[in-house]
Amino acid sequence: MAATGPSRTTLNDLSRVTESLQMLAPSWSVWVLMTLSSQPLRYTEVKAKLVLLADGQLHPKLGKLVDAGLVERTEHTPRHVTYGLTRRGADLIPVLPALATWGDTHLEKPLVRNKTTGELQPQPIPVAQHIEDTIALISPRHSTPLVWALKTRGPASAKALAAEVMPHYSLSRVYPPLRRVIDDGLAEVTPDGEFQLSASGRALAPVYQALSAWAAGRPLTDVHPLWGQALTPAQARPGPWLTTQSRQPTPPAVAAPALPAKTPATPWQASDLFSHQIPARPLAISPAGGPRR
Repeated sequence: MAATGPSRTTLNDLSRVTESLQMLAPSWSVWVLMTLSSQPLRYTEVKAKLVLLADGQLHPKLGKLVDAGLVERTEHTPRHVTYGLTRRGADLIPVLPALATWGDTHLEKPLVRNKTTGELQPQPIPVAQHIEDTIALISPRHSTPLVWALKTRGPASAKALAAEVMPHYSLSRVYPPLRRVIDDGLAEVTPDGEFQLSASGRALAPVYQALSAWAAGRPLTDVHPLWGQALTPAQARPGPWLTTQSRQPTPPAVAAPALPAKTPATPWQASDLFSHQIPARPLAISPAGGPRR
């Protein structure tokens, strides 16, 4: 167990990552960013691609992404306005595959029954939904700080975690967020009654490495001092991704299969995002288990 708390550099790094997650956490934000990843679009064009978003939902989401500096609004004429990614928003797109891969590998794998054969089979899930579900799991206020503390310390007591993550609160306040990361499959209790990262929690390394690099304006291939595992050039490129890839049950510790070497390094296409209907919420829990979605 570490004798001292995290360094100022680590705290600043963690702060940037948690702020980035809060920026991306509102639902549909990733869908909007990925919709704009190829070229600027007019409002009606964005709306046509995100048909489940009503006018009253899409407009404020675009406004928040503009305020966050990820999307820019360009008024060509009073009746011709387009929305496109800023340089900061475009730099974020290569980060998203790490989140999509973790979600596809470690989150619950809902199954649907084949109407012809009667057999259960994996339910296709869009790439953007993988990403948003991953963000929803690690963006709650104390979830990522707890995961980072467990990565730094290894097995630790609730008291030690409370002192590091919630130093201005009473010890009892650490238990609800700690229970959340356990229920979400990111941490587990040791036989000695301490807490440690689960296999799924440790597998978040590429996610945090990529988010940290983007938040600090560093190359995505840089090795992170805590999480290591620099992204390879193939992992750092923005797609393409098949949204109907297999979700066969696999243990949480098994890594997602790498993209074939012959896959061209091209941006996501609209067909990659919207090749099937968005799954109904909530998603059914599969016998395969894994962190909840």
